This record gives sequence, structure tokens and C-alpha cells, in this order.
Amino acid sequence: MRTLLLSVLLLSSVAPAAPVRVRELTNVVGVRDNELFGYGLVVGLTGTGDTERVFFTSQSISGMLGRLGIRVDPAMVRSRNVAAVMVTARMPTFARAGAHMDVTVSAMGNARSLQGGTLLFTPLQGADGEVHAVAQGPVQAGGFNAQSAGSMLQMNSPASGRVPAGGTVERPVVVDLGQGPVTLSLKSPDFTTASRIAQAVDGALGAGSAKALDPAAVEVKVPEAFKDNVVGLLAQLEQLEVDAAGRAKVVLSERTGTVVAGEDVRLRPAAVSHGGLQIAVQQRPVVSQPGPLARAGNTVNQPVSTLTAREESRGVAALPAASTVQDLAKALNALGATPRDLVSILQALKAAGALDADVEVM
Repeated sequence: MRTLLLSVLLLSSVAPAAPVRVRELTNVVGVRDNELFGYGLVVGLTGTGDTERVFFTSQSISGMLGRLGIRVDPAMVRSRNVAAVMVTARMPTFARAGAHMDVTVSAMGNARSLQGGTLLFTPLQGADGEVHAVAQGPVQAGGFNAQSAGSMLQMNSPASGRVPAGGTVERPVVVDLGQGPVTLSLKSPDFTTASRIAQAVDGALGAGSAKALDPAAVEVKVPEAFKDNVVGLLAQLEQLEVDAAGRAKVVLSERTGTVVAGEDVRLRPAAVSHGGLQIAVQQRPVVSQPGPLARAGNTVNQPVSTLTAREESRGVAALPAASTVQDLAKALNALGATPRDLVSILQALKAAGALDADVEVM
């Protein structure tokens, strides 16, 4: 069963992990992307937009035309070439006014497809309620929807799409790095990694320059030489290398039978027995006719079911102390276990306290 071994990523036999740059492990607190959203209309659809049953689309069309000096009663709007959409975007860090970004458009009503449509001018606001960007442009949908005579053919989701470079930053979010302490936020909080980052910064800037506040944050004092050049300080800190300490973890995917295990995963002494119960149900037709003395009756066809159960035992695998996932894979391979069997067995080992690792099921 080579499939079992191929489905497990074993890192116990590889070389020790190489040092990792600080820029891969941390983010600077306050330096982040900003989520934007807005409500808009996509026009130019070929009969695939919202129907008259979507009242807010009719009201939006009436309101838009009203601002252009055309008065239309929302109840009189009958157009299948318009769709109400939500527009979302992520404004990059330090984006300046005039910078462009991609926006995502998603239908809110019952529009079948946004293919070939154009997004009208849409303000995008952030969490502070202020408008930070505007969006407009042709929509590129990643699928299609075709219907004819009650049949439908659909690929991907045509009710959503993107407008490449359709967003323009109007009011940027300026991050003031200042001259005070800079806080590095760990992407994966860990006591050991935070302490090692603080030690690496002390080695580069001098003793007492950094302090690990908690497993998720390291505070760095800005030296006098970098008071007016915090960007240069951060560029220097990002290039520092440390030995990152990771938690032992096993990631399982029951849908695909995939198991990914890190090098720090260890197994305690345990015995594993895994078998399968197979149940087969078969039906065969039986013809029943009335007897020769019966005065009336009809010939009927009645199915008769036959139930067969068979339990397959694959034996017991004994795991000694200090075993690794590689040892477990070899033992279960001898028993004829499949990758999906390994997923169930690892979950059972974790429940029994024999697996020293965090188990994450996808």
C-alpha cells in the first residue's frame, strides 16, 4: 500500500529547519491592509440581471436616475439588464491617493450572471465609515450560465466577478510610525520564538533594545541613530534570522484522506487495531401466483432482500515508545490500512492521549 506512505508528509528524516527571517515571522503593529465595501449597480447585462421581484434594485435604479434629473417610479422599472451588487476591496498598506486596486463584485439579488456587465461609479467605505476609494469598470466573471428549454449548464460562479484595477484610492490611511517603540506582532504566537526574536534584535542593536511582551509581541526601542529613519530600522530588522520554534501539529483532511505531520510529532506506546465491517444488501425478484384452488387472484412480483455482513480484521500493530508518525505509517502499511484509515486512527490516538501533537481537521 504505497498510497498510504505517499499520503503522509513525513519531516522526521529531513535536515533541521533553516533559520527564518524576521519578516516571515512578524508584522509591524499598525501596518496592515484595510477592507473596503460599497453598494453599486452593474449594467449592460444581456437579460441576466435582477428581476422585478428584487425591489431594492428597482429602487436603486430609480434613485440613480433621479440624481441625473430623470424621475421614474420604482414600481415602473422593468429591466433585466441591471443587477444590484456588493463591491469589496482590500486597500494595500501605505497606498497613496490615485493608486489603483482590484475590486470584487458579488450579486445581491437573483441575477444569473454578471458576464459582460459594467460596474457604475461606486463609493467604497472603510470601518470608520469614511469613503476611501471609488470603483468603476467592466466586470470579468469567472464562469457562465446557459439555460434553454428547462435545462441549465453552469460553470463556476457567474454571479460574482472582478474589476481589475477598477478601484482608485481617494483618501489613504496614513500610518505614522513615529519615533516611539515599534511592536512586532508574531504571525504564530510562541514563547520560544518571541524570546529568540528579542535576542536577535538585541544582538543587532545592543542589549536592552528589545523585549518580548508576550508570545505574540516583541517591543523594539528606536535607537537615536534611527529616530528619523524608522523605515531603515525596520528594513534592517526584517533581515535578521532566527530559529523559529513550531508546535507539533498534524493536519487531517477527511475529504481527501491527506495527512500532513510535522517533524516534532511523537507517539507514546500504544496498540492499534483497525478493522472494517462490510454489509451487502441484495434484492432478487420472486414471482407469486395464486394456487389452483383459489377462486380469484393475480400474479405479483415481490422483491426479496438478502443481507450479508462480513467483518474484516487486519490485526494489531504495537507501537513502541518514541515512535514517530513514520513508524506508525509503516506499521499500518503492513496491516493494509488506507489513507482514510490513517485519519481515523490518528484521531483515536489523540483522544487516547498517545499522540503528542495538535490535531487539526480540515
